[in-house]
Amino acid sequence: MPRFDRYLLSQLMTLFAFFALVLVAIYWINSAVRLFDQLISDNQSSWVFLEYTALTLPNVIRNTLPMSVFAAAVYVTNRLSGDSELVVMQATGFSPWRLARPALIFGLITTMMMMVMTNYLVPASQQQIQRRNHEIAQNVTARLLSEGSFLHPSAGVTFYIRAIDEDGTLHDVFLSDRRTPLEPQTYTAARAYIINANDDPDGVPEPKMVMVDGLAQDFHSETGKLFTTHFQDFSYDIGGLVNASDYLGVSLRTAPTWQMMTQPEAISKVTGDQIGRIVQEAHGRVTQSLLCIVAALIGFSALQIGGFSRFGVWKQIIFAILLLVIVKFAEGVVTGPVRKNAVLWPLLYLPVVLGLVMSVLLLWWAARPRRPRRRARMAEVAA
Repeated sequence: MPRFDRYLLSQLMTLFAFFALVLVAIYWINSAVRLFDQLISDNQSSWVFLEYTALTLPNVIRNTLPMSVFAAAVYVTNRLSGDSELVVMQATGFSPWRLARPALIFGLITTMMMMVMTNYLVPASQQQIQRRNHEIAQNVTARLLSEGSFLHPSAGVTFYIRAIDEDGTLHDVFLSDRRTPLEPQTYTAARAYIINANDDPDGVPEPKMVMVDGLAQDFHSETGKLFTTHFQDFSYDIGGLVNASDYLGVSLRTAPTWQMMTQPEAISKVTGDQIGRIVQEAHGRVTQSLLCIVAALIGFSALQIGGFSRFGVWKQIIFAILLLVIVKFAEGVVTGPVRKNAVLWPLLYLPVVLGLVMSVLLLWWAARPRRPRRRARMAEVAA
């Protein structure tokens, strides 16, 4: 690789690493705050929170990588233009097509990184999140055992414990079940114990709460009557209190790309999603990776048009952003038809082709022969 290509490529990779670090940190902190509220409020440990934040990192990188590529291409090109380095290289005979070669190599490198991220790391992390969701959903007691606070493990359910002894005895328990609005139920007990009972025919232990010395209240809205029952001991199934859907949902990103492309019917039976949605997800991973090439070339080629200006190239930068917005708009337009009809999957590659055509036109415009305006006017007057 020539020295100039190595120099420009090193500048692009350095700035790409910087912008990727900044954007990933911003997105990661934002998602970590939501995870903290969700997991810690459910009495999960800090280690679970750290594990979840680490598992969400590949997906955060996948979302921020194309933006980092575009920002690096624009920043480096702007700086080299301001320092007249590109002008010097053009004076030595380098055309805009030749100058764009390092940007193309930069786009190919980041595309390979994006391919690994979208097709391997993100599905693997989502599968691990799915396993941890199942394990946490089974740990019902961790979500209920919190003394001195009113808990809402699921919609319509309120649970309160005044104190918990070291041996697991619960004191002054209050349970309100309003999942059936017309027949709300309320249970209070002086003491309670949480046990695992093997009442399931499959032998899977189910958590139950045994309440001692308490009162059950059933209110019937149709008759307007309240029925109370005093009991010495009462067993209540608490497995249905916890709504596992409160955790992160499982999406198609857990399925392998090759399997979604070759066996969409099998994936549809497992996930319940339509075949068009599956095909769009599979090819979307590829097109999202190819958009790194588009972002790098548009960010570089858009700043090649136009002449020198003391005010900088901010107009070209805005123009490059608008072109990228058009590409993303085209990506959103073609997504809907493919989800409805899987046969139209080639449309998903239209934004990539559109972005490459834009880059070629911009480089052609920058490489066209130019004449100074004053000389052109003089020639017209003389003619």
